[in-house]
Amino acid sequence: MASSVFGSELYNRLFPVGEVGKLFTDTAEVRAMLLVEGALAKVQGQMGIIPAESAAFIHRSAMELQVDPGGLAEATGQNGVTVPGLVAAFRKLMEAPEHAQYVHFGATSQDISETAQMLRLRQFVSHMEKGLAALLQDLAQLAETHADLPMAARTYGQHATPTSFGAVIAAWGQPLLALRNEIPALRKQLLFVSLSGAAGTAGALGPQAPQIRAELAKALNLQDPERSWHSDRTGLLALCGWMSRLAAALGKWGEDLLLLTQTGIGEVSLGMAGSSSTMPQKQNPVAPSAMVALARQAIGLNAILQGAGLHRQERDGAAWFTEWLTLPQYCLSLASLLEHSKTLTANLSPNADAMATALKAAQGLIHAEALSFRLAETLPRPEAQAAVKALCQQVGARDLATLAAETYPDLALSDIFDPAQQLGQAPDAARAFATAVAAL
Repeated sequence: MASSVFGSELYNRLFPVGEVGKLFTDTAEVRAMLLVEGALAKVQGQMGIIPAESAAFIHRSAMELQVDPGGLAEATGQNGVTVPGLVAAFRKLMEAPEHAQYVHFGATSQDISETAQMLRLRQFVSHMEKGLAALLQDLAQLAETHADLPMAARTYGQHATPTSFGAVIAAWGQPLLALRNEIPALRKQLLFVSLSGAAGTAGALGPQAPQIRAELAKALNLQDPERSWHSDRTGLLALCGWMSRLAAALGKWGEDLLLLTQTGIGEVSLGMAGSSSTMPQKQNPVAPSAMVALARQAIGLNAILQGAGLHRQERDGAAWFTEWLTLPQYCLSLASLLEHSKTLTANLSPNADAMATALKAAQGLIHAEALSFRLAETLPRPEAQAAVKALCQQVGARDLATLAAETYPDLALSDIFDPAQQLGQAPDAARAFATAVAAL
């Protein structure tokens, strides 16, 4: 088994991550940190803190020079952070000591690493936003198309009352819509520049520290936190919590698809399936299974990251390392969930015949609640419920509709046993979801 399925040549098609995979590589991390170092020098040069000529040279070099991540491994292992080795390698590559001395002026490793991480997380959040928007459009179309298609709703794994396939789709999509709408606020909580120095006081930057931080934020198109957040992980934890809720919403969809495709139900078609090595008849629901597995992993990783939010004192290496071990895998899990979701939505279709068969099964018992409310129009509600329960216990060779008609010949019951007339608000819920998505 590979150390990570996402980068595995064997498993990467089972757990695809799309473009997000490029954000969580050594090369992407080093490139982002160089961009931060270059932007910091440019801002300091404009403010007269370091020589303007040196600032321009550093900024240009950060854009042009390539630092080999493998060459930083030994220093990272020794120092516990990548930045000291990166700065040393960058200065050497510049071959201009008179300018190189001003690289990383007044910053600490965490400033560079965390700001670089925010540059990559900004791209990650944008990817999730675009992916969710496209997914919601597809789900909205399905919900609208099948708003009136009756199927059996199930609670505790048992038939409950009729619903519509469009309403089921809407129930999958509504949490995704809410999460998509939270993204602007999430950006405001998360995407901060970090420039606070060794102990969060920005002492090495002098009295201009707040202005330098603000200008660096502008240069990188990030937000100025107006404080140190070395040990305050509020923004990162907000992202992790949002991702956990997204994982739960997509994982629930996967769980439902596993049940709807199982033998004896078969109410949806995935348009694609996996085969068995020994059983020719098998068409395994691989994508929903991967979604459930990814959701479980994501929720578990969120628990680790929430615990890592307990940073000790002004800076905490162990908590920081925990984030490095966990956050990339967490982001890739969500990216893979989204990739599977988009593919499934494009191929998902209902099996209307199987849905109709399920509704006719069990001798019409799925309509027992509707019958009890019809009786309650002429009987006290408890008596109506008791009467229908007694009829349900008599169902055997005959169905509930026949027994009800014989027992209450003067009562209008034709609509009670017509699934299309017993959908309640299900069609409206499906169309309301489609309308909400159209308003994005």
